[in-house]
Amino acid sequence: MKIYFAGPDVFRSAYPAFKARVADLCQGRGLVPVFPGDEVTGSDPTAIFQDNLALIDEADAVVANLNPFRGPEPDSGTAFEMGYAHARGKLILGYIDQFESTVDRVERLQGHLMLYGNEITDRDGYRVEDFGLPLNIMLAVPTRLVAGGVEDCLNQLQQPVMSGT
Repeated sequence: MKIYFAGPDVFRSAYPAFKARVADLCQGRGLVPVFPGDEVTGSDPTAIFQDNLALIDEADAVVANLNPFRGPEPDSGTAFEMGYAHARGKLILGYIDQFESTVDRVERLQGHLMLYGNEITDRDGYRVEDFGLPLNIMLAVPTRLVAGGVEDCLNQLQQPVMSGT
């Protein structure tokens, strides 16, 4: 099974070490890891975009790091890759350090939330989804979510898919 690894890890200085660790984890499970930029043919943004979409097309599943990045939400590029993978019928798994509701996460990372009538808003006045899910419904619903890290997520590939997860 070929797995595309999406997430903001590509922006970290320790990305080569992350890729090596994930490759080792995959090898022990008989999985083939694929990473953004693996087959990039140039530095042109359009080429990088197209090459990464091609990698997702070749993959059987996407494993995504959904931890907050540059704010209380996951990386926007990762969210796009997940949406693309969903549209292509790929299995999507995502990991986050801890399960907490979106309301709790936004409050932890942004500070005190406000209540206007029945709506909870963040410090900027935007309504915060209150479905008790750890992510926005557009990510939480199509994704098999795992609390923990990439290894915990890979362990879920051996588990049967339950209805609604």
